[in-house]
Amino acid sequence: MRERRAADLEGAAAALVRVYASDGYPVEGVDDPRAWLRPADLLHAWVAELDGEIVGHAVLTAPADSADAVRIWREQAPDERVAVLGRLFVLPEARGYALGERLARAAMEVAEARGLRLVLDVVDKDVAAIRLYERLGWQRIGTADHRFGDGQSITAYCYVAPLPAGSA
Repeated sequence: MRERRAADLEGAAAALVRVYASDGYPVEGVDDPRAWLRPADLLHAWVAELDGEIVGHAVLTAPADSADAVRIWREQAPDERVAVLGRLFVLPEARGYALGERLARAAMEVAEARGLRLVLDVVDKDVAAIRLYERLGWQRIGTADHRFGDGQSITAYCYVAPLPAGSA
């Protein structure tokens, strides 16, 4: 696992297309996977590799007021500085190596170093992701309707990362 470089984008995009084919993530689809992996508000990005192939990915982004998890957390902790963990995925054949956990922990460490609290949302069908976040101590802070496509929606659970050890 390491920080993403520009040269990694092609491999990460190919991995994303494969994840979408197997898991339906992201629910919006992957018409332009490279663009989806480069959000305008990007703060940091990572990839996970196995045998020289990119098999996982995650990003930190600045908080958008329109993001459900950001909105819900700001209602509960209006003065806390936040960032969003997103675009986290691991190829099905690369699961079982704790790469998703390592990607999430890397984001949590960077956020902590920057004095940011992480939030995210995950759609209810992504049970393995929900189990990962809850195992890492993330707390569910609310539920939202994630809208996408032509009037489609799915239930999303919003989470906040645990406070760093020693925080009050």
